[in-house]
Amino acid sequence: MNIHEYQAKQILKSFGVAVQEGIVAETADEAYTAALKLKEQYGSDWVVVKAQIHAGGRGKGSIIGSEQRGVAVAKNADKAKEITSNLIGGTLVTIQTGPKGKLVSKVLVAQDVYYPGDSEPKEYYMSVMLDRGQSKNIIVYSTEGGMDIEHVAEHTPHLIHKETIDPKVGLQAFQARKIAFTLGCEGEAFKQMVKFVTALYKAYSNSDAAMFEINPVLKTSDNKIIAVDGKVDIDDNALYRHADYAAMRDTAEEDPTEVEAKKHDLNYVKLDGNVGCMVNGAGLAMATMDIIKLSGGDPANFLDVGGSANATTVEAGFRIILKDPNVKAILINIFGGIVRCDRVAQGVVDAYKSIGNIPVPIIVRLQGTNAEAAKLLIDESGLKVYSAIVLKEAADLVQKAVAGTL
Repeated sequence: MNIHEYQAKQILKSFGVAVQEGIVAETADEAYTAALKLKEQYGSDWVVVKAQIHAGGRGKGSIIGSEQRGVAVAKNADKAKEITSNLIGGTLVTIQTGPKGKLVSKVLVAQDVYYPGDSEPKEYYMSVMLDRGQSKNIIVYSTEGGMDIEHVAEHTPHLIHKETIDPKVGLQAFQARKIAFTLGCEGEAFKQMVKFVTALYKAYSNSDAAMFEINPVLKTSDNKIIAVDGKVDIDDNALYRHADYAAMRDTAEEDPTEVEAKKHDLNYVKLDGNVGCMVNGAGLAMATMDIIKLSGGDPANFLDVGGSANATTVEAGFRIILKDPNVKAILINIFGGIVRCDRVAQGVVDAYKSIGNIPVPIIVRLQGTNAEAAKLLIDESGLKVYSAIVLKEAADLVQKAVAGTL
């Protein structure tokens, strides 16, 4: 589950990570008031206004029909109000949103942390994630933080460093010191970086996160180490342990069909193809998508109904897939191990009748327990449903459906 920057910073702060402070605003007037509050608290007229959407690259992105950037510096409260009025209600397009962009409904008005002092501010990059190959956590960090970290990774990979952490023992003190040393920190900045890294790993581990990314981590002119930005991805499977994090979900930032699928406990991801697929099991779903591709089609979605496919889940799956106007056919691929194929077949027939006329052909491939009885049930239903037992047969039917000859 992705969350907004301001929510990520709330989690970071709860574990002792120093962050750039800010106030969320949903209107231009609220942004004006927030800027005044920050001035009163920190003594600077300057603030940073940041669009809150689930996408990176906001600083280089812009509002459709405007030159307004997704992250902008305001010299005073009036300017913060003007920037916010240009952002709220606009559609922000970044390198990660695609051309459709994302609607901006709120901004974060953040304190000025690039103030003058005894030394120059310095930006670093840092993230914590799972390395599945090693079954261990890693901290990825670099001296070259900021908006162009992807360019750094591509052209100067030697500037990207990694520290592997055994989750059984956690981050060791010497590892935190090693990271601070590699980043070139000295004196008070060294101590603050060690403290920052230690708190960041604690936040990652204790919040059951899939990833924490801080870009940039800033060394201020007075040697404080703070998180200026924050991107956090919480493991959905652990949300039952974090009701407060689950409440942070912003469904307006997610695909509506994916939100609906979650209500029915379906694992659904929308794709750009023309053949909808409904499968029980993630591995079989991946193989089914390959079959669709090899047969000349393109998968329109990933949809795993799990091991308990029945009339209710099949009908919900149908309705979700049919919301995509690009779908020309639907392939249902079920392996009857836990579930009996004849029960799934009956579920398909019942769901079809419940929905009414389905405008695209449906290919049902059932293999496993009672597969032959299931095929007979489909064939005798009188509906526009085509049955298959082997994958090759299903692939041939998909090919005909895509070509319009089925």
